[in-house]
Amino acid sequence: MINFGYKINKDRQIDYDKNDHRLAEYIKKYEASYKLCISCGACTATCSTANLTDFYNIRRLNLFLLRGEIGEIRKHINKCMYCGKCELVCPRNVNTRKVLLLMKEGINKIMQNEQF
Repeated sequence: MINFGYKINKDRQIDYDKNDHRLAEYIKKYEASYKLCISCGACTATCSTANLTDFYNIRRLNLFLLRGEIGEIRKHINKCMYCGKCELVCPRNVNTRKVLLLMKEGINKIMQNEQF
């Protein structure tokens, strides 16, 4: 067999139907302001943790939440210092600190197989 130097990359498609959307529904249920988020990135721009770490990004956590990728959120949610700067700069008045707390709480419930 001749090697031409090519390789097959891993498929990067996201199957929304297979992902777990319970966490997003949980947050929408207990924090109505979350529905107003437009993912502008103002929260990430002022985030102390985002400025001190490589990967932490509230906007990215929101994207993972909407995609239903709870495993990715679980890796990084504990880095938040809950300082509230994100909440102060939000142009839509989303209570981002409560959203982040609900993410953490919801992930713990999912890990313990509790009902929402």
